[in-house]
Amino acid sequence: MSAVSKPVNQKAWFLVLPVILCVAFSAIVPLMTVVNYSVQDIISPERRVFVGTEWFVAVMRDQELHSALLRQLVFSFAVLLVEIPLGILLALSMPAQGWKSSAVLVLVALSLLIPWNVVGTIWQIFGRSDIGLFGVMLQRMGFDYSYTGNATHAWFTVLLMDVWHWTPLVALLGFAGLRSIPDAYYQAARIDGASKFAVFRYIQLPKMQGVLVIGVLLRFMDSFMIYTEPFVLTGGGPGSATTFLSQYLTQKAVGQFDLGPAAAFSLIYFLIILLMCFVLYNWMQSAGTHSGEESDHA
Repeated sequence: MSAVSKPVNQKAWFLVLPVILCVAFSAIVPLMTVVNYSVQDIISPERRVFVGTEWFVAVMRDQELHSALLRQLVFSFAVLLVEIPLGILLALSMPAQGWKSSAVLVLVALSLLIPWNVVGTIWQIFGRSDIGLFGVMLQRMGFDYSYTGNATHAWFTVLLMDVWHWTPLVALLGFAGLRSIPDAYYQAARIDGASKFAVFRYIQLPKMQGVLVIGVLLRFMDSFMIYTEPFVLTGGGPGSATTFLSQYLTQKAVGQFDLGPAAAFSLIYFLIILLMCFVLYNWMQSAGTHSGEESDHA
């Protein structure tokens, strides 16, 4: 006799229906509006002309866009190269338990509570060579530092500001990953006489893979969309040294009111972020699998 299949209860979908509606309202509808704008030449609110892929072709030939994209990629990967190792190192050095652990967690998370525009204002004052602690210190050390007049100084100041603001996020994720490792692993390592580096290489790092993937994706997406902090700090200058993709898009849409090219650029911007996150995710997954196999062999 064939088994009688039980009816499936579909009532759980009603619990996620509000989330689906919110996402549809806040993401899908605006996205479709951008798609609509990207294939039209908006002459006036009443006059629109369908132009197909004309704006996409124009945007892809834009040399300023190419420069902004290269500048953005260099900045985002520099953020990952600095913040991920630094966040892991900070997580490893944090106390594991007790009141010291709680106090350090609060102190580390303080910068994450500061709004983005306030972060830009803080570093705008902090980097001034006349009254800012950082700027005055560099001047007294013999460096002719000026984030408003030197393109290299401005770029590194924005990078340092982002590292100061967001490295605690990586540290907190790493700390959570470390606390989830059972003590049995450390006991086995002590019995085997494993060094601290071996414990980190074969136990801690593989077990932190999940939170590190989240940290890398969050930091890449956020750094790739950075706008407020460099806008407040440098205004995109000197010249275009700190004009990243989001600022270039804002200039197109708001400054020049080119809604068609700006909409086409927004979709390309969105696809670039998705593609890069997909590549990073798969690379980290494959690297984590390989590291896990080495850990099992060890």
